[in-house]
Amino acid sequence: MGDDNDNARGADTASGTRRDGLLTTGDMARLSNNTLRTVRFYEEANILHPIQRTDGGHRLFAPNELRKLELVSELRAAGLSLEEIRELLEVKQRATNGSAASRDALERLGGQIQRMTERIDILTRLRDDLQASRAVLQECQSCTGNNLYPDGCRNCSVMTDQSSLPKAVSVVWSVDRR
Repeated sequence: MGDDNDNARGADTASGTRRDGLLTTGDMARLSNNTLRTVRFYEEANILHPIQRTDGGHRLFAPNELRKLELVSELRAAGLSLEEIRELLEVKQRATNGSAASRDALERLGGQIQRMTERIDILTRLRDDLQASRAVLQECQSCTGNNLYPDGCRNCSVMTDQSSLPKAVSVVWSVDRR
């Protein structure tokens, strides 16, 4: 916890917000729906950069670091590696001029967009198959363990009345109708 001098300089103790607009590690975590551990991890990975520390040693971040944390969290959730994210964030600093920076950024973004499009296509197909599988398996809820279950499911009318079985049903229920 910070000492009283920390509060006197920057924090409004009644509302818990800082008058100087800086964000604590806790603020960063709370406002980005992350954990303190995640914020600290990104700082240790040299992705987030506190601009100062309080007398009590607490890290303080500029508001733009919150936007960066939100973007990084979304990119990680989308499947980008930490290294890919770091490289994207450093494009401007590594380039010798704006033209080189924009070419590098465009190339990286284009590659990521292509990979995301491929993932979206896979996820869409998988979602559709799982939804169709749910619909088929809903009908199996009335199965009472008759003489077909478990080895004869392929002969059950729930399975045979389908024009084609979703992949998940075919695999999970071991019903191959090829």
